[in-house]
Amino acid sequence: MPKTKTRSAAKKRFKVTGTGRLLRRATMRSHKLEKKSSKRKRAFGRDFEVASGDTNAVKKMLRMR
Repeated sequence: MPKTKTRSAAKKRFKVTGTGRLLRRATMRSHKLEKKSSKRKRAFGRDFEVASGDTNAVKKMLRMR
C-alpha cells in the first residue's frame, strides 16, 4: 500500500511542537489594520494553539494518527 500524503494546505498552516501541540497563526491580521490597536496587532504575531474541538481534524489532515 502506498504512503499517505500530508495535505499541502495543512502543512503550510499548522506547526507541531516537540510536545505534540498544534499551533496556528492568528486570524484577522492580513487586512483592515488601520482600525486595530497596536497592542492587538502585536498579539497577532505569536502562534496560537488549535482549539480542542479542531485538533482531531487537523491531525487527520497532517496524517498524525
